[in-house]
Amino acid sequence: MSLSASHHVPGSARELIGVDLGGTAIKLLRCTTEGESLAELEVPTPRPAVPGAVTMALVEAIERLDPERRADRIGIGHPGPADRAGRVARIAINLPGWREVPLADWLEPQLDRPVTCENDGNCAALGEAWLGAAQGVDDVLLLTLGTGVGGAVLLGGRLFRGHGGAAAEPGLIGVDPDGPPCNSGNRGSLESYCSLAGLARLSPLDPRELLRRANAGDAEALAIWGAYGQRLGVGLSSLLYLFTPRLVLIGGGLSAATHHFLPAAWEEVERRVLAVSREGLEIRRGELGNGAGRLGAAWLARDRLG
Repeated sequence: MSLSASHHVPGSARELIGVDLGGTAIKLLRCTTEGESLAELEVPTPRPAVPGAVTMALVEAIERLDPERRADRIGIGHPGPADRAGRVARIAINLPGWREVPLADWLEPQLDRPVTCENDGNCAALGEAWLGAAQGVDDVLLLTLGTGVGGAVLLGGRLFRGHGGAAAEPGLIGVDPDGPPCNSGNRGSLESYCSLAGLARLSPLDPRELLRRANAGDAEALAIWGAYGQRLGVGLSSLLYLFTPRLVLIGGGLSAATHHFLPAAWEEVERRVLAVSREGLEIRRGELGNGAGRLGAAWLARDRLG
């Protein structure tokens, strides 16, 4: 499953569907096998986001996006690890009831098309590698900063998934043994400090307002983003020693403020990481924004189900 591999798909009329299942919204894309967008759709995630309700919402949204059933393969990114076969959503710590959900088996009879599923961070990394900021880069670490902190690792152009498919959950590494509790059971995780909830511990302001004030030069807002970047840099330092990627991409909703928090993160990385372990390193914002996940899910549908 290397992005550098050549995949010839016969029949140019064949289309793909990629889905990014999030805690607040479900984002869908219908595209060609070369990634050209044909239609997009966004619908709210059901409340509560239990597996049965989400499955029904997925079926309805896919039928809305593709009423003529032109797409013949479907990829779904979900918040949590999948099994190695891409059939089961094993756990989603921020969604209720998501434990070993056979998502592909539930959806295929209703959609009458093959389905594959994968961690949403992995999908975002694959999207950036296909048509975004990571094109042509073999070793990539992606962090998605938002409701949670997700991410993915590409090594040698391939997803690093571990023996059970659950590897590369960078947001769940510990950065403070006495820090706030995390839904994963850890304490002081990177997610505890760099998610929306973590930012809220630094400031009661809405992130958009905090960004607006920082853009206007407000010293207090700039200091808050600096403190946020410092925590991010601590977590990145451990991840850099482990994977020594060529490129670190920052995605998710909070990536809009990278120009305010990346300088502090860089300072922390330079303080903590030996030069040989960050040689040639680049850290920057992803190019595809919130579209990376559904594009990567579509690529997986092409790669796994072709």
